[in-house]
Amino acid sequence: MSGAGGAAATATTSMVQPLKTNEDVVRARQMVREQAGALRFGLVDQTKLVTAASELARNTITYGQGGEMQLTVVERAGARGLRLTFIDQGPGIEDIARALTDGYTSGGGMGLGLSGSKRLCDEFEIESTPGAGTRVTIVKWKRA
Repeated sequence: MSGAGGAAATATTSMVQPLKTNEDVVRARQMVREQAGALRFGLVDQTKLVTAASELARNTITYGQGGEMQLTVVERAGARGLRLTFIDQGPGIEDIARALTDGYTSGGGMGLGLSGSKRLCDEFEIESTPGAGTRVTIVKWKRA
């Protein structure tokens, strides 16, 4: 996991978006943009968060055979943020370090989805078990 560390974040609002189709990716992006706007994230941070969400949602469908996105508004030490968790029960990732390398792809993409999403967020965590699926959690904190 990378990020700010410190005290645990407290959840205040939670929503779930199934991820099975391209339309679900659009809905996930809209949900993230609406919540980031409601939290008064700046346009640049909104764009970073929506871009990361889009990449991870598409990965959930393409490589994870579908799953869901959990969106949670979190608070820690007076700061508010959005935590997005993408969960699938697909084939999993055998080599996470390799999967996080720019340019690596197990499909036909550019190989920037996971590594790019990690760079766009303040916190990034990935758990994967071959044959049992993957869970990617990102957090973006609202800048003061």
